[in-house]
Amino acid sequence: MNEAQAAEILDCLIEAARELDEARAAADILAHENKEAASVRDLVIKLNSELLQAIYERFPDLLPFKEFPAISSSLRWDQVRLPPSASEAQVDQIIFSVIAPIWHKMARIIWDAVKRGEELALGVTHEMFAARIRVLVEAGRLEGQGDLRKWRHSEVPFKD
Repeated sequence: MNEAQAAEILDCLIEAARELDEARAAADILAHENKEAASVRDLVIKLNSELLQAIYERFPDLLPFKEFPAISSSLRWDQVRLPPSASEAQVDQIIFSVIAPIWHKMARIIWDAVKRGEELALGVTHEMFAARIRVLVEAGRLEGQGDLRKWRHSEVPFKD
């Protein structure tokens, strides 16, 4: 295989990886109900860690980014069941307390929110905070940049 052939194959594999990542995110939601859905995650891992890695090792100039922008969570707010120790208002208050007026990665905002939630013993998970942030962006209460399901590849600041 030469570099041109590798580039052509790589384009197909990246598109497949993106589609599989969407499928993995959906499968994660179903995994507790359907064990077969968990096999999609294994397929995505195999594609990203073995096949793409083999091409990038042989043709490093084809590497378009430092890491594949995978979906961190597809949990939607309507799927969230907050623990009795937490309310929607408390979740919102924490989110607004950790968001700065400048753009920050979703991953950092979620991390800061979880730490604050732990201090208050609310029992709210990373995914719950992420789902709530997505709703706040959709409602126009916050701004967002990028696919907010991809925590390390999206950003949120205060909305002016």
